[in-house]
Amino acid sequence: MTANPPDSRLPRFRTIDLTHPLDASGCAWPGEPPFRLEPPEVSLLPDGTRVASHRFSCPEHAGTHVDAPAHVAAAGTTVERLPLERLIGEGACVDARAAIGSEPRARVMRSVFEAWETRHGALAPGTIVLVATGWSVRWGDPQRYLGSADRTAAGAAALAFPGLDGEAARWLAVERSVAAVGIDTAGVDPGDSVDLAAHLALLPRGVVIFENLTRLDALPARGFLVVALPLPIRGGSGAPARVVALLPESL
Repeated sequence: MTANPPDSRLPRFRTIDLTHPLDASGCAWPGEPPFRLEPPEVSLLPDGTRVASHRFSCPEHAGTHVDAPAHVAAAGTTVERLPLERLIGEGACVDARAAIGSEPRARVMRSVFEAWETRHGALAPGTIVLVATGWSVRWGDPQRYLGSADRTAAGAAALAFPGLDGEAARWLAVERSVAAVGIDTAGVDPGDSVDLAAHLALLPRGVVIFENLTRLDALPARGFLVVALPLPIRGGSGAPARVVALLPESL
């Protein structure tokens, strides 16, 4: 989809939506309530026009969402205070699908990022790094996406999905000073992680996390803009977000 009118002086670009719609069929974290949309309250204007208004409820980390540093650090930045330069910036898409395959306990290692740099050049400071595992095609099927269809808290013990190796996450934060890291699984840490090594390598250093992305396979390796806009929940540890990529029409 082209996002500029024909006479615009701005660069012309096309958009790719990297967001799962929020609905009750999404893969909620075990023990968390699913997204709920209440029946609408409907009123009629004097001319008969119908006006509808819904109420909804969901956890902060439902669906495609942003993790703020406050997610793991009591004194960390909350979601409404995230600098926009951490949420809007040049993107790089690291295709880890060959390394992951269909292994639900796979880790994306530092070597995957180093191999990507050999082909595409070094990751510049401030880059938003998106990691494509291919897992998003499983969205809507908790057994295949999360590793467990048990929606109770006990289901967390059976989680199995790919994520980043902790050392790789630290390398992105410290050696490459990236702005954010996104992934098309339920978490930047693997589902069977017990120490949240990737979260703890990124968030306390101010590196924002995007989780439950989709359509990363449609992105080039680099040369695009990422826009991730979470709900600015005051004091929140994260929030659902609309995440999109803007690509020059030449790509």
